[in-house]
Parts: sequence; structure tokens; C-alpha cells
Amino acid sequence: MTKLLISPKGIEEARAAYRGNAEIIDVKNPREGSLGANFPWIISQIRDEIPSEIPISAAIGDFPNLPGTASLAALGALEAGASIIKVGLKGPKKAEEAVYLMRQVVKAVGENSHPAEVVACAYGDFERAGTIDPRDLPEIGQSAGVDYVMMDTAIKDGKPLTDFFSMDELRDFVDEAHSLDLKVALAGSLGREQIFRLKNLDPDVVGVRGAVCEGNDRGNEISKDLVRELTDVLED
Repeated sequence: MTKLLISPKGIEEARAAYRGNAEIIDVKNPREGSLGANFPWIISQIRDEIPSEIPISAAIGDFPNLPGTASLAALGALEAGASIIKVGLKGPKKAEEAVYLMRQVVKAVGENSHPAEVVACAYGDFERAGTIDPRDLPEIGQSAGVDYVMMDTAIKDGKPLTDFFSMDELRDFVDEAHSLDLKVALAGSLGREQIFRLKNLDPDVVGVRGAVCEGNDRGNEISKDLVRELTDVLED
């Protein structure tokens, strides 16, 4: 079954996400971008608050092509308590650059004693964002040794991922990644209607923030009732 990932920016929102039955708590900072990094003490506070059976994911940023910096940031998120490390591939312009960056993150995480998974994220609106084509991500992910590949959107203006890729294209993405033994996450301004359709593609994770915030505004606070409603959509 597809898991629901909710992205709080602080402890109160994390509590609301947990009480709404979110299956993964994804710590991020929307002020710093689509995959904006939050502070390590926020990650630690949320990890200490949320029961251990709930994975804590942490975005480390919409990353420029700086593999050393990315590996250090990944290690910091891991030490702060995250068990899933998400990297936005904003800077790399070529597949080989993305592979090299992600390999360094995988190495940094793998040499630590705390078990964790690594997510490589590319953007469905890549043409307007000037980033790599996310359809290359399964091969990049396999070459780099990541656990998940994720498609999100870079520019948060209300346009969902499904505005940029058809359902058939997204199905091909999911199927290719699964054929390479990679897990798949889909996100990007998704609402109830998009989530209902996307779950039929069998992604491992669907991620949201705005859809569970008051007024469907990602700048507002997360509502546990809206989280629970989306949980019900995935269970239908």
C-alpha cells in the first residue's frame, strides 16, 4: 500500500501529522525551497517526540552541484535523527553529475552506524526550473545506489505534478524504477484528486504539504483532520 508522507516545518505540525495517521514525517523548511532544509535541532526535537516506529525523513535542500556539501548535510541530518535523507537535484545539469553527487551522499550515510535510506529527487517542472529531466532519475538512482527516487515540483505555484507529466508517463517512471529495485515517491502540489489517481500507479510513497494545510496553503499550519482525510483516500 502507498504510504502517506507529510512535511511539517516544526514540532506542532509534526504532532498534527502523526495524530492524522501520517506514515512518514518529513521535516522540511518551505521558506528555503521545495526541499528546503530545516535546522538539526528541529529534526531532533521531532524525532524525540514522534514514536520510533514512524520514520523521520529530512530534506537537506534543493542542492547545487556541491557533492561535498551535500554529503556533510546528509550526515548532519542523519545525526540529528532522520532515517530517510532527501536530496533535491537542482544544481547538476548532467546525469553523471547527479550520479556523482548522490554517490557521495550514499557513502556518507552508509559509513554511519545509524541505518538510513537515501532519496534522490528531481523535478517534474524541470523545463521551467532548468534542472535535469526526472525521467533519467531511475538510471541515476540505480548507478548511485540510492533507495528511493522521487519526483516533485521545484516551483510551488499551485501547479501539480500531473500538469507536467501525464499519468502514462508517471506510470512508466514508477514501473522503470521498480524494475531497478528502487522505491518511488511522488509529490508536487498534489491534492485529493491527484492522489486518488496516483495511488493506482502503485508508488511506494505520496508526499504532500499544502493539501493538508488550512486553506490548502502550504504557508499555513497542518491540520490533523486533513491528514486523516488523505489517509482515508489512500486506504480506499
